Amino acid sequence: MILLIDNYDSFVHNLARYFQRLGQETIVVRNDAIHVDSIRRMAPQAIILSPGPCTPNEAGNSLDIVRSLHTEYPMLGICLGHQTIAAAMGATIVRAESPMHGRTSEVKHDQSQLF
Repeated sequence: MILLIDNYDSFVHNLARYFQRLGQETIVVRNDAIHVDSIRRMAPQAIILSPGPCTPNEAGNSLDIVRSLHTEYPMLGICLGHQTIAAAMGATIVRAESPMHGRTSEVKHDQSQLF
């Protein structure tokens, strides 16, 4: 079972259907309606953090979930979910000058262990 954390974004149900089409049982739960202990009881195969309209600090229990469970479960973050994982691991999140949805941009490798 995949646990999909809903960060109050309408796209979350599209994501759930994509995973269900791939044969994955997918449970969608709002970011402020679930806690670390309940996730452990659910024992998902993976946790996905959805997009959302806010910052990681405003994303309900998402930061706490990532900080507490990142060594126990595979995690995928999409948009805000990706920012939340980065923030939980110590990255600084800043607002971009302009949105870049769907545009490619150069990524520079700094030889850090992340890659």
